[in-house]
Amino acid sequence: MAAPSLQDGIDKAGSPVKLLWKPNAAPWLPEVVEREYTGWRQEQAAWHESVAILNLSHHMFDMFIEGPDATRLLADVGANNFETFAVGQAKQYIPVTKDGNIVTDGILSRDGENKYTLSGVPAAQHWVQYHGEKGGYDVTYVTDPSSAFRKGADPKLFRYQIQGPLASDLVERAFGGPLPPTKFFHSSPVTLDGMDFRALRHGMAGQAGYEFIGPWQHAEAVKEALLRAGEPLGLVQVGAFAYATPSVESGWIPSPVPGIYTDPDLLDYRKHIALYGVEGQRPLGGSFFSENIEDYYCSPYELGYGKMISFNHDFIGRDALQKAKDNVARKKVTLMFNTDDVRRALGDDPGFVLSYSRNRVESGSALVGVTCQTASLDPVGTILSLTLIDKEYAEPGTEVSIVWGEHPGPGTAPDADLGFPRIRATVQPAPFNQHARTLYRRNA
Repeated sequence: MAAPSLQDGIDKAGSPVKLLWKPNAAPWLPEVVEREYTGWRQEQAAWHESVAILNLSHHMFDMFIEGPDATRLLADVGANNFETFAVGQAKQYIPVTKDGNIVTDGILSRDGENKYTLSGVPAAQHWVQYHGEKGGYDVTYVTDPSSAFRKGADPKLFRYQIQGPLASDLVERAFGGPLPPTKFFHSSPVTLDGMDFRALRHGMAGQAGYEFIGPWQHAEAVKEALLRAGEPLGLVQVGAFAYATPSVESGWIPSPVPGIYTDPDLLDYRKHIALYGVEGQRPLGGSFFSENIEDYYCSPYELGYGKMISFNHDFIGRDALQKAKDNVARKKVTLMFNTDDVRRALGDDPGFVLSYSRNRVESGSALVGVTCQTASLDPVGTILSLTLIDKEYAEPGTEVSIVWGEHPGPGTAPDADLGFPRIRATVQPAPFNQHARTLYRRNA
């Protein structure tokens, strides 16, 4: 018996929203990593004040894409510029539907002339492989899922991030000197104790750093070498709680709702992909509720990816993006929660807060935005929320309120007064971190 498809799940539930609506769902956390090593507050402080190491080896899906048509395929289904995509470079990959809604983003690394690694939430990988197979492209695909799906097998790659003001000091101690000058999101080959791998120039929450990527056989030895080099500098291992939060500071909205659930032309696609994948299982919840899944869609312009879109080639969604670029209704911002209201709504010590709920953002009683990720940021002293908000309310300093609660979903009016508390918030830029906003993305 064939495994159920996404379309099977939608048909059985009655609608995409009924399939996905799961109020109070536990937030996603990276797999096979301790939730806390020294405490989430200390771990957040480390990448702001000293140096931190993060293990990304287990929670990311990788797809290795190779063949004579690899570049053509990725360009045909992605909005990025491939004419300026160098070997050794990585980009935020932007696949969109024909209506201009994002499928989801991913990190695409160019490993050779026609050899790539696409990493991250697998919705982008499903999109690429489906179109590659349907279009007859001469390409091979090898998928390495996250450790939650490997059934005990080891990953193919290790990934360790070294981040924070002392990251360069740690790297020099480990490698016996500075690494070759490398642009942001470009990589260089490196050797440590006879082990060859790559160093991707990276950063999170505005701090300098590297992501070291290489074959799993060297994983433990590389980690131990980095830990030894970092010990005199106070290196802190970052656990799952803290790991999930820097995206709020750096302005990256993880896993937007794929714009694939309603287009009749994508019926075959929905029948092709599995129900028990990210597209059929990533929960929706929060105080914002709509029966129409399209109200959860977003465009790459709203996510801040406009500068990465290139119209120098034809690709799925090109016409829609050209029409939309001058008519973007919402903007990505950061909301800074009022601490007094947080205490009233969540208690004097709310502890660690992490939520991917879509919460209503209001001005007066009018809906003006929707949150996408919310997290405690101890170095900031409050809770921050990445939010898509109507442009007229996007000016920094604007005061709005967040409706804090979980709508029960189908069967209750979207705008029903459920007595949820309102938390005042102030609009701030996204990225929230000034360094991330002004410096480290300059060469992206």
